[in-house]
Amino acid sequence: MKKNQPFLITILLALFVFTGCSAQKNVPVFSKAVYEGNDDVYNENPLEEDEFYNPILQGMYPDPAIARKGDDYYLVSSSFAVFPGVPIFHSNDLVNWTQIGHVLDRKTQLKVFDTGISAGIYAPDIRYNPHNDTFYMITTQFAGGFGNIVVKTKDPMQGWSDPYKLNFQGIDPAIFFDDDGKAYVVHNDAPNQGEELYQGHRVIKIWEYDLEKDQVIEGTDKIIVDGGVDLADKPIWIEAPHIYKKDGLYYLMCAEGGTGGWHSEVIFVSDKPMGPYEPAPSNPILTQRYLSQNRDYKVDWAGHADLVEGPDGEYWGVFLAIRPNEKGRVNTGRETFILPVDWSGKFPVFINGLVPMEPKLKMPEGVENKTGEGDYFPNGNFTYTEDFSSDKLDYRWVGLRGPREDFIKFTKKGLQINPFETNIKEVKPTSTLFHRQQHKDFSFTATMSYKPKSEKDLAGITAVQSEKFNYVFGVTRKDNKYYLVLERTEKGSSKILASKEIEYKDEVQLRVEAEEDDYQFSYALKGEDFQNLGGTVSGDILSTNVAGGFTGALLGLYATSANDAIPE
Repeated sequence: MKKNQPFLITILLALFVFTGCSAQKNVPVFSKAVYEGNDDVYNENPLEEDEFYNPILQGMYPDPAIARKGDDYYLVSSSFAVFPGVPIFHSNDLVNWTQIGHVLDRKTQLKVFDTGISAGIYAPDIRYNPHNDTFYMITTQFAGGFGNIVVKTKDPMQGWSDPYKLNFQGIDPAIFFDDDGKAYVVHNDAPNQGEELYQGHRVIKIWEYDLEKDQVIEGTDKIIVDGGVDLADKPIWIEAPHIYKKDGLYYLMCAEGGTGGWHSEVIFVSDKPMGPYEPAPSNPILTQRYLSQNRDYKVDWAGHADLVEGPDGEYWGVFLAIRPNEKGRVNTGRETFILPVDWSGKFPVFINGLVPMEPKLKMPEGVENKTGEGDYFPNGNFTYTEDFSSDKLDYRWVGLRGPREDFIKFTKKGLQINPFETNIKEVKPTSTLFHRQQHKDFSFTATMSYKPKSEKDLAGITAVQSEKFNYVFGVTRKDNKYYLVLERTEKGSSKILASKEIEYKDEVQLRVEAEEDDYQFSYALKGEDFQNLGGTVSGDILSTNVAGGFTGALLGLYATSANDAIPE
């Protein structure tokens, strides 16, 4: 036994080094993160007992779709290059929502590792097929060679299949199950080659769908809407189609006008699922485009909707809209709203969907508002505190282009983020854990222990609209000294706004806060008060107005071993 002791000692030392790696000083540990929202609209419009706030999902939850099975409602939204993808929520009453996970949570389902932040997952649709007791989620994945895909499950609480790749082009697919058991897919597509009439000219196409093969049936495709409600008006971007059946008629509802200021929702009708479809005489049935730009508590860009029968027997519609800040900029992204729908006549109409939207709604009959209680998602003004003491991340924490599990580790002192040799400006998976910006007035504060070894090491927080538009605020090292550095990146060009040498004893609190378009970054060393670094900076680069794309601002806990934000 003695002759084996050197070998055993070597093994024990190796194990000690390996298990002790979590204590390496150049690997940051975040012991606390606090997000606090404080928008005037909620302070000035307190809820009565029978009311709830709109939007129901604040921050970047665009392109909502909703399905019902019995008393259970499931809602999904777009996620682009966020990983995991397609957040999914459950409710029994359309008011109180619990996030139950993400539909696409595996690398076999979601391949966004090399794509820009606004590519990836677009416009998911979710439907329940009572004929085979199966849920379907169909979407476009602009990444990984996928295109249009469908996944399915018997129980949304228990995970989803790997994707079935679908044989058609275009975007925004939706699936419809008829009473006779047949299935159909509708989607946005380009006009037939040579028939394009103007920029933004699109069509809605329908296919029969083979439920056994999970594939559209070749040769069944047909254009059912050309351009939009009235081709003579040159309507743009007819998209996000959904088919519903009511009183023996088939209704096709679509977004029209693009996802910006001319966005709207329109409706068509037919006596057959394959058409022809005729537009309603009173389109659009939802829009905010005709209203004063100076209205209070402005909600805009309303459209991209889906309908469902509520627990009160009345119809409701979920849709995307935005709440711009005082400079008209969109930093919180496109959010999920809801309105009651009057379908007492031939065509559905969103109640108060053509007038300025109010921040509050009356609840469905018999429903109690429990938002923010227990596992129910909060809305309005709220504070979310995370100490990372659980061994499972809250679903609202997301990664970018790759799984969170590839870079996080739970320790007794908090959440360790193992830095990738990738920084936030690269189109690669980043070692960053994100929380959405959900208010115009907010603060996001992280407590971090970290000792960088070189100027290539940086950890802290980041505010990101995309890889080309972002702020980085963190601790790095230069000439054997510790520095705080604030960097602004616009159009891919980076500039150090401020840097400061600090007497650093391992722990620091970092904060980003905003009042409308004015953002500030500040820090507090252990036992000290917060100090601003860099003054007040503009949130312009965190808006879709300046950065383009489709996402909302993301606030991240960030680490990198490929830092290029060098203190001056």
